[in-house]
Amino acid sequence: MVQAVINIDENTNRVLNIVKAKFGLRDKSQAINIVVNEYEESFLEPQLRPEYISKLKKIKKQEGIHFKSIGGLRKHIENL
Repeated sequence: MVQAVINIDENTNRVLNIVKAKFGLRDKSQAINIVVNEYEESFLEPQLRPEYISKLKKIKKQEGIHFKSIGGLRKHIENL
């Protein structure tokens, strides 16, 4: 485990306290871990995660829908 001394502003401190209270955590380092993990899952290159690759494989196996024209596609979309 790495230890670090960090400087945060008041708003960040409030957010960490809210996360800490919401999840019943003991300290702010646990709150920081939750926030960073959530950021990683949401914003960092999803193509590198194994679950993303398995999702792509499932999509690749699906059979596509063929349309003769843009009009046919438009009707299909409007009927969803």
